[in-house]
Amino acid sequence: DVQLVESGGGSVQAGGSLRLSCAVSRYTFTDGCLGWFRQAPGKEREWIANVRTLDFDRDTRYAVSVRGRFLISQDKDNGTLYLQMDRLQVEDTAMYYCAARKESICGGAYRQSDYYFWGQGTQVTVS
Repeated sequence: DVQLVESGGGSVQAGGSLRLSCAVSRYTFTDGCLGWFRQAPGKEREWIANVRTLDFDRDTRYAVSVRGRFLISQDKDNGTLYLQMDRLQVEDTAMYYCAARKESICGGAYRQSDYYFWGQGTQVTVS
């Protein structure tokens, strides 16, 4: 089965930066879609970004709440998915998850149900 393992979370002051990583293994879809979600306490899990794997970092989408501050990318050599988070805000505090689709279409893939494979999450706390 596909395995996704997130890392890089931690505590940071508002205005700071963090880079999350998601080690992706056994994802054999050369034209697939990988994404990042987050879930704050008491809130629903929310989509924040995705990238089409065929095009690596050229075909990306972002939620309005993070556009211009977060950058999703994928390493061409080892397939690791990244989320560079800059100008972090207290409202960004959440558990962050990477996820993978079985389909290549990233456009419109904003729901949890659009993604089949999930990691266990990494906590980001902004104070």
